[in-house]
Amino acid sequence: MPEEAELPPTERLLALWEYLGLGAAHVATPIPGDLAPLASRHAPRVAGIVLCVPSRLDPVPFSAVANRVLMIGAERGPSADATTRAAGVLPAAGHVVLAGYEAPGSWADAVADRGGEISGAMIDFLGRLADAGHPADIPRSVAAEGAHAGITYRIRGAGPSLVLLPFFLAPSQWEPAIAALTRHFTVVTLGGPYLGGVASLEDRARNRSYQAMFHALIDRIAPRPGEAILEVGCGAGSLVRLLAKRLGGANPITAADVNPFLLREAAALAMADGLAGAIRFTHGNAEALPFPDHSFDCVYSVTVLEECDAGRAIAEIRRVLRPGGRAGIAVRALDMKQWWNLDLPEPILRRIDTPPYSIGPAGVADRSLYRRMREAGFADLACFPTLVTLDRPGGPIWRNREDHVLSLLSAQERGQWQAERDRAAADGLLFMAHPLHCAIGVKPAG
Repeated sequence: MPEEAELPPTERLLALWEYLGLGAAHVATPIPGDLAPLASRHAPRVAGIVLCVPSRLDPVPFSAVANRVLMIGAERGPSADATTRAAGVLPAAGHVVLAGYEAPGSWADAVADRGGEISGAMIDFLGRLADAGHPADIPRSVAAEGAHAGITYRIRGAGPSLVLLPFFLAPSQWEPAIAALTRHFTVVTLGGPYLGGVASLEDRARNRSYQAMFHALIDRIAPRPGEAILEVGCGAGSLVRLLAKRLGGANPITAADVNPFLLREAAALAMADGLAGAIRFTHGNAEALPFPDHSFDCVYSVTVLEECDAGRAIAEIRRVLRPGGRAGIAVRALDMKQWWNLDLPEPILRRIDTPPYSIGPAGVADRSLYRRMREAGFADLACFPTLVTLDRPGGPIWRNREDHVLSLLSAQERGQWQAERDRAAADGLLFMAHPLHCAIGVKPAG
């Protein structure tokens, strides 16, 4: 068996099952890729599966357990597309559509928005599964909170087990539904760096080209010793920890995020990295930053302004900068093609080179970022698109993107994809590239 630090997420989940004394458990996740290996390779360990408003979904790994799967999707947006396609592949699965609901991307706070419907659908479906001969075990008595195999857990309620894996970026996570669910289940909510959005954000930051993009952004901002720095939308703190290591304590660094779950995870990861005193984590909305005017010399934000009111966020970044301060912003470029380094037939390439549309109503994910920075009053603009490459095929951020591609392909095309993927991997040339828009500007003095 590999050392614990090298355990894949599925092995960690199985270890947690053993620790909790679970032969089988109900499981719910918004990120199907986190659960797919467990469902396909260890089907007896899952009594029932709920895929809750997923934005990416490859249904094939769930084929053998389709009659134990409930998909809850939005009526519009990436989740609607993902679950509708999957329903055609998994006709035996349950499919609930949240009428009138639009989930624009992985940051959608679905349980906060439609918690009553989601919890009701879960309770009904999992209850019927138990009656049909698929019961979940009751966990053995352990501490109400703790960690095992690198996964943190919190246990509430009584009854058969329902394990809740983390959402990607949803601020509320599962909390708005916990009171209803604990009336029927022993609810075990999970966290830590190996699941959900934290795992993806950490994985993304380990990619060398992503680090190169970030270092280029910081190089242009050029913080001088002693200057105060703010990251807007720090998520799991994956980038701000890189910055803190690079600067070695020479600058006060603040990291803000609207998501309390991610802030807790970020603080824990910083402590584990020996950086607990180097970064101040604080709750903060990009559209209304909780800082006085002229508080920082440098502000940066990476792939956040797609999700919020970009105009307000840019104005807030300018407000909290001191005169002469520098701001750097990077957003995903949905107006440019992504590409996979694979030799595939043109019909397949046409379907996979367009990034999934994932942007909030007032967000920015195109070259208008440059104009917006100018109109907000930033001077000395340096504007550039860039490509970052993902080259960790086993990692969660790759899997998340590949799941979307696979959901678009027929069975024959999946075979072509896998054959070409294997060939590229054997040649050491397997990667995918996706574009970003980056802009750096100065707040004029006076």
